[in-house]
Amino acid sequence: MPASTESARLRERDPSAPPHEPDLRHHGDAEVRGAGGELTDLAVNVRAGTPPAWLKARIAASLDGLAAYPDGRAARRAVAARHGLPAGRVLLTSGAAEAFVLIARAVRARRPVVVHPQFTEPEAALRDAGHEVGRVLLAERDGFRLDPDAVPEDADLVVVGNPTNPTSVLHPAAVLARLARPGRTLVVDEAFMDAVPGERESLAGRTDLPGLVVLRSLTKTWGLAGLRIGYVLAAEDTVAALERAQPLWPVSSPALTAAEACCAPGALAEAAAAAEDIAVHRAHLLARLGEFPQIRVAGPAAGPFVLIRLPGAEEVRAGLRARGFAVRRGDTFPGLGPDWLRLAVRDGATTDRFVAALGAVLG
Repeated sequence: MPASTESARLRERDPSAPPHEPDLRHHGDAEVRGAGGELTDLAVNVRAGTPPAWLKARIAASLDGLAAYPDGRAARRAVAARHGLPAGRVLLTSGAAEAFVLIARAVRARRPVVVHPQFTEPEAALRDAGHEVGRVLLAERDGFRLDPDAVPEDADLVVVGNPTNPTSVLHPAAVLARLARPGRTLVVDEAFMDAVPGERESLAGRTDLPGLVVLRSLTKTWGLAGLRIGYVLAAEDTVAALERAQPLWPVSSPALTAAEACCAPGALAEAAAAAEDIAVHRAHLLARLGEFPQIRVAGPAAGPFVLIRLPGAEEVRAGLRARGFAVRRGDTFPGLGPDWLRLAVRDGATTDRFVAALGAVLG
């Protein structure tokens, strides 16, 4: 379907949809690239102050083994144990983003569907692989919550985020499970699930749902975006098919070391504590945003970021940048428009500085 026709169809279903095809390749790092550390980064959802010193030391120690080819067996076992799964259900990837490319190449789908607004790389990867991609557009009036009945019955590949980037909505596991069925691949992107206290609503350990593929990232909580490490949890035949689409040695030895280290009990406890801190900091951010009557917050938010709507958001983003804060534009997400911004959750002091800048911009 041509892009213009797709846009028109989406606007018929949701008048708030933007009248353009968004840039699926725009990501939050573009907001701070080249800034030289001069901006407080609220555009990228990597946890501040990471990676921790102990993790950097583990990664540094792995450099002595760079002469050998990477061996992912230990890291694979560690990830499997972390989720109570056999190692054959785990595939390590160069960041969760690589998994989208593998799925687009290896999964035979006649009618792939992506639930939006969400991370745009799944759709971009599917289009690059030659697929015609359908969209299920969640609406602000419904709190961007998923109705499984909105997904076409004949969709044989469905991609949804949980909690969803950029809306920060956490879909109930029972709702997502209704999408699983024989003959369909259900991809649930849980890149931010470890930032949710208790990882409630996760499907990562489920083996009873046909066609389920869960994606995880270690780059957000642990500050490893530059190292690139994530993984896939799926049935063994699906893992084998994705692995055949990978190049040899796709994950570096330092990244494998990081994966193993981040699945250790002490690291899991640290991540759980960080998730509780994020919830506290997010509550503070939401309370401060509530001081501005012109701002609407999508939600309830459950991730390490919040999505807001306000008039003139593009000008506000420019004004915040002039005052030292980078925030993520929202109009590159299908289903959103120029009035949306995404804000990463930071500590209370940073939030208070940001709110002061926001107040100055809004006058």
